[in-house]
This record gives sequence, structure tokens and C-alpha cells, in this order.
Amino acid sequence: NFPKTSTIELENSKEGWLTIWLNRPDIKNALSEEMLNELLEILKILHKDNKTRGVTFRGRGGIFCSGGDLKGFKKMVQAGEKFKSMAYSMSLGAGDFFKMIHTLPQITVAAVEGAAMAGGFGFACATDFIVAKEEAKMALTEVSIGLTPSQIAPYVIQRVGFQKTRQLMLLAKVMKGKDAFKMGLVDFISKDEKELNAQIEEIQKSVLKGGPNALRSTKKMIEAVRVLEQEKLIPLAADLFSDCLVSHEGQEGYNSFLQK
Repeated sequence: NFPKTSTIELENSKEGWLTIWLNRPDIKNALSEEMLNELLEILKILHKDNKTRGVTFRGRGGIFCSGGDLKGFKKMVQAGEKFKSMAYSMSLGAGDFFKMIHTLPQITVAAVEGAAMAGGFGFACATDFIVAKEEAKMALTEVSIGLTPSQIAPYVIQRVGFQKTRQLMLLAKVMKGKDAFKMGLVDFISKDEKELNAQIEEIQKSVLKGGPNALRSTKKMIEAVRVLEQEKLIPLAADLFSDCLVSHEGQEGYNSFLQK
């Protein structure tokens, strides 16, 4: 019942477990506008889907996701006076995207191989569980190019707390999966793909033993505790991000990144 897609691939098991593969390895599975639109279309369907029990997000080519596709920012740069409003809307969209992943009624897993950087890092943190390889690279690199990981903040904070989030966001250091596991950011760590696949299967087995309604109700209860604060944060985060993006520092930073 899912639509055809060109930037993602869908694998649905007979047990009702869906695997969504990000399929743009040529750009390290960066979240392009087209990919985001296709993911949002699938997420909207899943929010109304009572048959699918769980969802795993993975990346083709041995890499999870390198973050947002910064080439898309060029359109906004050329928009003149509309630059700020376009950047604001884009950030709101990112906030809604992370929220849609986090509030899916299904149990969600991010399988991190290769790298999960910037928006890709936030993508993983928005899921229920992160399974990662020891040597996978993870970082919130936004400040190094004059931006802010504002929409990602709530999901990182709820995983590791305020002080460790300060380290991740303000120092922008790249860490390996095994270090993220020690920090408590990653739930399960694996040495290789075989072990990673085994851990995903173990999560699936545990979930499939639970009552579908009980699991959905439990996720709603957990989210109800968190959502009271986040509703106020999404527009604030969009304002902070768009201000950074339209600033001279932001434009210089991401243009330098694209030219590198």
C-alpha cells in the first residue's frame, strides 16, 4: 500500500516489520528535498497504519545519513528578501519531520553504519532505539559551518542530558559509535554488520512478543510526558536556525563546506 519512491527503498516482512532504506549513497544519503518528501509521505501513512509493528531506518552504501543536503540552501540564498522566511519554513519542516519519526505508533530503530552526521544524527536520535557499529562516526557539526542544530536538541537532550548535549553541540567533535554507546546515546553496539543485524532481529523478536495496543499506548504515555515542553521549542528552534542561515557567518560557512 506504499507509493513508489526513487530515493528510498521499502522492505516489508510478513511479520509486519518495515525497513526503510535511504538510497542515495552517491551523496552519502544526505536528506535532499526529494528524499524528505518521500519519507514524509511514508511517515504519514505509518501514523495511520495499525498492521505495521515496527520500522527500521537504514542507509545503502554502508552509511546511515550525512545530514541535510546543503546544496538545497542555494535556492534560498537567491531568494533575496524571502531568504529568512524560507529558511524558517525549512527549519519548521525539519522539526515536524523529527517529530513525526519520534511519534510513530510503531517501534522504531536506527541502524547506524558509516556515519550519522548533523541532521542524520538527529534523525537517529528521534527513533526509539539506535543500533550502531563501533567504528561508525557520529557528530553534530552545525556550529562548525555557522549553523545551529536547534531542531535536534530535544532528542539529544532526552537521550544523554543537558551537559553531554552541550559537549556534542558546542564542541562539534566527531565520535565513534563505541564512544556514543559509553555516553548512553547509542542503545546497542556491534562489531560488524552480522552482529548489527542480529541485534535488530533481537529487538524485533522482543517487540513482536508484546501486545500491539499495549506498545502503542505505552509510546503515547512516554510522549505525553515529553511533548509539553517540545511544543514551545519547535518555533523557537526554527527562528534560531533561520537567523544563523541568513547571517554572513552561516552563508560563508556552508558555502565553504560546499566548495571543499
